Amino acid sequence: MAASVAVTSQNRAGNSLRCQLCDVTCTGNDAYAAHIRGAKHQKVVLLHTKLGKPIPPQEPEVIGGARKSVSSTPKINFVQSGGLGIPAGNGDTSKEEEEETPEPDIQPVGQDYIEEIKSDDGKVISFNCKLCECRFNDPNAKEMHMKGRRHRLQYKKKVNPDLVVDVKPSLRQRKIQEEKMRRAALREEFWARRHYNMPEDEEGMYWEDRRRYEEEYMEMVRRGNMGPYPRGRPFPGGAPPYFQGGMPRRTESSDDRHVMARHSEIYPKEEELQSIQRIVSHTERALKNVSDQLAEAKPKEGQAAAAGQTTTKSDSTTTSKSDIEKTLEQQKEDGRDNQLFSFQQDRDANRILKGVMRVGHLAKGLLLRGDTNVELVVLCADKPTLTLLKKVVELLPAALKQVASENTYTVTINAAEAGLIVAGEGLTVLVQFTSPVMREQEAASGGLDRDVLSRGKCLQALAALRHTKWFQARALGLHSCVVIIRILRDLCQRVPTWSPLSSWAMELLAEKVISSVPGQVQLSPGDALRRVMEAVASGLLLPGGPGLGDPCEKDSPDAAVALTPQQREDLTCSAQYALRLIAYRQIYKVLGMDPLPAPQKVFRRDRSARKRRRSGGEQEGSEIN
Repeated sequence: MAASVAVTSQNRAGNSLRCQLCDVTCTGNDAYAAHIRGAKHQKVVLLHTKLGKPIPPQEPEVIGGARKSVSSTPKINFVQSGGLGIPAGNGDTSKEEEEETPEPDIQPVGQDYIEEIKSDDGKVISFNCKLCECRFNDPNAKEMHMKGRRHRLQYKKKVNPDLVVDVKPSLRQRKIQEEKMRRAALREEFWARRHYNMPEDEEGMYWEDRRRYEEEYMEMVRRGNMGPYPRGRPFPGGAPPYFQGGMPRRTESSDDRHVMARHSEIYPKEEELQSIQRIVSHTERALKNVSDQLAEAKPKEGQAAAAGQTTTKSDSTTTSKSDIEKTLEQQKEDGRDNQLFSFQQDRDANRILKGVMRVGHLAKGLLLRGDTNVELVVLCADKPTLTLLKKVVELLPAALKQVASENTYTVTINAAEAGLIVAGEGLTVLVQFTSPVMREQEAASGGLDRDVLSRGKCLQALAALRHTKWFQARALGLHSCVVIIRILRDLCQRVPTWSPLSSWAMELLAEKVISSVPGQVQLSPGDALRRVMEAVASGLLLPGGPGLGDPCEKDSPDAAVALTPQQREDLTCSAQYALRLIAYRQIYKVLGMDPLPAPQKVFRRDRSARKRRRSGGEQEGSEIN
């Protein structure tokens, strides 16, 4: 089947063409011709033909001008197949038509990426867009595609980031905006009706209080602090039309106030955070300068400093470098993964130090007040050696002096931890060296070379990188999770029974328990802490319990494998005792703080305490016996 549409090449800017049959408005002749050829229009024509409905003329209706932009009426040809007339069409959806609609007064871009496909006799039969991975047979469709929004977005993403493309809201965003406007109109109508039908002053006070109640609820929804609300306060006269399922609300409980009060006590001060950020930033920039100095050296000298030998590695080194590059390129698009400091800009082979990344409590945002030790991990192109470590320790003080002339830092080697230590302002930064090559089994060269740093420490540094990536993806955005982990860290420092629990096992425990809440219910801090204690008290850490599977390792081993059976039983008993304290409103003993004073209740007139209206013969001041 074929559909032939004869249109003029003249395009009048400012006029819109509307299809009278489909009630679709197009921005120009090309867009209207594409609509006529599209599957949507053909289906409507077929449906009208089957039902015997009149079909309006194919000549478009000009909106915004008095003249027609189409010189002749498009002609649609049908071919009978199996008793049904099937219209010609290319299978385009309405979304694709919208993306392919050319923007007014836009010059086509990406002509070089349009490939012509010719037949054996040299005739052009179709066109292929390499950017959008699509094909079309009509030269007019090619021109329209190069002016379309989808092609321009691909050109901006892959070729020219400076290209200006108007951002249009999607259909889903428009529907959400319309739904918000509809609900706002319903709210205004509802409260206007309540205010109009207000019978007396006391009733007005009640409804004014109810309105404040609704506004507070909507504010909690906007901030993302909505939790599981009880169903004990029904709305008189039925729920408002814009609230489906009633009007529940959860006020801040005593447990929530105690948990947040303790959290504010253990959270680092602003001066501490600035000091840690300053020394970490100076160390990262100094390591970048050291990496530049090693890269500027001769290749042979750089290899000798890195491996302590002049021989080159086998093909496995090339494979490891590609693994390093993949590791460095795994950054989040939302900008939250700001811990990676890549040294490598041009992928040169002389770059020995590839990048540095923050790990541990610093990268996860779990620092407590008084923490003075933070950790960094440096990725190397090859197996880190003691010779390379000594060379970095030799060059790092001068680099630190260059980036921070007003601060004084000391650099010491720590071969036992496969790294070095930068100290200053009462803070210490442990910088560990590692490489993805260390995951491989010890080869003949690596096993016999005593200059290579400890393989166990290097593997621990790689595991710290995986733990940081996992935490940022799974636990950082979980409601109340970071707060509870800080509370548990403080508990491990105060209570000897909890001290054997490692930080990684504690993070897995909190994430697993909080994320297991059914539905989309967000736990408040008090409920989240109680739920964690319930999980431990139920035997999660006991030898026969389910355990904590490590998602960052193969076969998911138990992350709390270092705990002895006696320590597991002690933790279970301690959690059971903490649950009893929480049940008897003594959570402050679990948190190690003084009880907070009870909040002062705001006087509110209770409708149930109102006096009944007296008859004319009774005095209004008399009481009911």
